[in-house]
Amino acid sequence: MELIYGIKDKPSLGKVILFALQQLLAIMAATIAVPAIVGNGLSASAALFGAGVGTFVYLLFTKSSSPVFLGSSFAFIGSMFSAFGGAASVTVGYWGLIIGAVMAGLVYVIIAIIVKCCGVKWIDRLMPPVIIGPTVSIIGLSLSANAVSDLMKTSVEGGSTYVALICGLITLAVTMMCSSYGKKIGRLIPFIIGILAGYLAASIFALIGYTTSNPALIVINYQALLGVKSFFAIPKFTFLAGGIEGLKGITPTYLLTIFAAYVPVAFVVFAEHLADHKNLSAIIGVDLLKTPGLTRTLLGDGIGTIVSTAFGGCPNTTYGESIGCVAITRNASTVSIWGCAILCILFSLISPLVAFLETIPNCVMGGVCVALYGFIAVSGFKMFQKVDLNINRNLFVASVIFITGVGGMVVKIGAVEIRTVACALILGILTNILLGGNTKPKKEESEN
Repeated sequence: MELIYGIKDKPSLGKVILFALQQLLAIMAATIAVPAIVGNGLSASAALFGAGVGTFVYLLFTKSSSPVFLGSSFAFIGSMFSAFGGAASVTVGYWGLIIGAVMAGLVYVIIAIIVKCCGVKWIDRLMPPVIIGPTVSIIGLSLSANAVSDLMKTSVEGGSTYVALICGLITLAVTMMCSSYGKKIGRLIPFIIGILAGYLAASIFALIGYTTSNPALIVINYQALLGVKSFFAIPKFTFLAGGIEGLKGITPTYLLTIFAAYVPVAFVVFAEHLADHKNLSAIIGVDLLKTPGLTRTLLGDGIGTIVSTAFGGCPNTTYGESIGCVAITRNASTVSIWGCAILCILFSLISPLVAFLETIPNCVMGGVCVALYGFIAVSGFKMFQKVDLNINRNLFVASVIFITGVGGMVVKIGAVEIRTVACALILGILTNILLGGNTKPKKEESEN
């Protein structure tokens, strides 16, 4: 893929702001969804702040050489529930979130040290293109149900799913048209234009609905904007919410519960970290496992997770939405990621802006996600297109990954939940090893 802006390119300030806003819109829904799902007083604005700070840490460790945003990780949702469920009080639970993030972050640090000492060739042997390609595809395909669900979801009870679908399809159509036929800036910010078009369509339907007393036409909820009471507001940071009293409630048994909930999941998310960076490497034409290096990306992700959780309560992970944004816009400039991180922090402090983001209808974000998740899936297909699927070993490996991934396989071991992408990847690796194909590099795979 020919990039418009490379990793080290520096677009003009105006473009950087637009690119950063586009990245923010791409990652925003998922980032604030995690604290909403976990509840227990976790703040969406604090999660945004934490994601911004965590991305700062990642960019510093990677020397601004990896254009990806870190956002709230869905993989740790079960772990976060365990932090509150095993706690004597909610305040103890807040400290449990931070302790768990430290444990998970240390897993990344340990793996980074191993990579530093042993290199990354063992990873290439363990996960050749026949494994990593289908796994990347599964990252997009496993999210497809969420995109389709949001595409037909209203933000107001009583709203018509058909109206929601129209608004979502308008968003998708405008995004695709801008990306394919747009001129200059329009081609670089298709998501912003698409979201604005969908938002406008939903607002027009809402205006007609309010005027004609027809609730079916109302799919957008402005309540968050109406409830704004101040311009600036400090988010409810995790390290402040726990307090001194929370520290007193931590016991050895509780620490063991946190360890069991977070550490196994960290190994799973490591696999997703690899898949995301392999995918991004294919998109931008730079092997990120070598430059800046897997050691740096792991340290950035791990330490970023610890810092992010201290502020927002949510462990971070590299975001497929961010990677999809890079793929569609062909803008790999890390200046845009810096800008997105800054906007996350600023927006988290400005109540009206947070409220406005919360009013973007699910159907509009669903329209955007159809394109985002689709690009992730297609990127995976491109990564293993030279693999010879006439060879039974390759066929079986890819089949196991696709079927378990598309089928939504999830394994629960006690309080630990191994999610779909990780299950598919683990089974793919085991299948490849069982069939004796774990030593084939890409060139040999394609020539077999």
